[in-house]
Amino acid sequence: MTPPPLTQTQRTAVRLTNVTKTFGTHTAVNQISLAVPIGCTYGFIGPNGSGKTTTIRTILHIFHPDSGEVEVLGERSTRAANDRIGYLPEERGLYKKMTVRRVLAYYATLKGMNRADTAQGITHWLAKMGLTEWADKKVEALSKGMAQKIQFIAAVIAKPELLILDEPFSGLDPLNLEVIRAAILELRAAGTTVIFSTHDMAMAETMCDFIFMIYRGKKVLDGTLASIQQSFGEDTIRVSCAGGADLLRSLPGVELVRDLGQSQELRHADSQSLLRDLATRTTVRHFEVCKPSLHDIFIRIAKPDSQEMQAAKTTGGGS
Repeated sequence: MTPPPLTQTQRTAVRLTNVTKTFGTHTAVNQISLAVPIGCTYGFIGPNGSGKTTTIRTILHIFHPDSGEVEVLGERSTRAANDRIGYLPEERGLYKKMTVRRVLAYYATLKGMNRADTAQGITHWLAKMGLTEWADKKVEALSKGMAQKIQFIAAVIAKPELLILDEPFSGLDPLNLEVIRAAILELRAAGTTVIFSTHDMAMAETMCDFIFMIYRGKKVLDGTLASIQQSFGEDTIRVSCAGGADLLRSLPGVELVRDLGQSQELRHADSQSLLRDLATRTTVRHFEVCKPSLHDIFIRIAKPDSQEMQAAKTTGGGS
């Protein structure tokens, strides 16, 4: 069940207040404010280069903001809470010549775990990930999916209060993706606060209590999926009809046809007139007025405007 909106008195795992971070003349993060409740799953979405990773690295104190305040697990001092945080970076990296067991023990030691808890944690997580038989093999012998699961274990082995995952599902096959997804939800159920960035809008819809979207360094969405969808209204129409996307694009008033194969999504100001028009032209198998999906909302916000597309073509960026 999605929790109620955050109140002023609710405890937070992360709070950003008017955070700005620049690199030279480029403003990567512009006046971002966030409040991440303890025990929730908080999704970061946005196009490549929008500022997601910069925001994450600011939370981790890898980057220091030019202005604004960063509070993590009740601490404002630099790196004060880092032993209570688990982090899976987008750029994966493990010591390839070490065995799986040794590399995990190394990461556990960095977080201050004792030998007994480390051994127990390694056994537990390798079994959960289906990698027990690989414990004493070198990391370089692992497949890409296996190595990614080991990196995930390294991030969670010390039982962090806050877990930050930058694109945790990138490059995973469906089976390994499901293993990681289930592990994240299990950690969340046990009280861990989880922040993760993703380009998978369906995953964000189903997993996240709250969704934050950053675009060109600025916050453009922040709230529950229901509240975000409510703000966009019910202007999305899902249709299955003979003639498909080509027919729909030819009809007056139809906007942004998205072909899903067996059905199509579109926008139209008057659903009833569209239905009447369709019924006179073709066989309509399904017609539904609904709230826009997170994918649709993402595209609406992040789609380049006509001036940007023309500039890209002028500079050779267009096809």
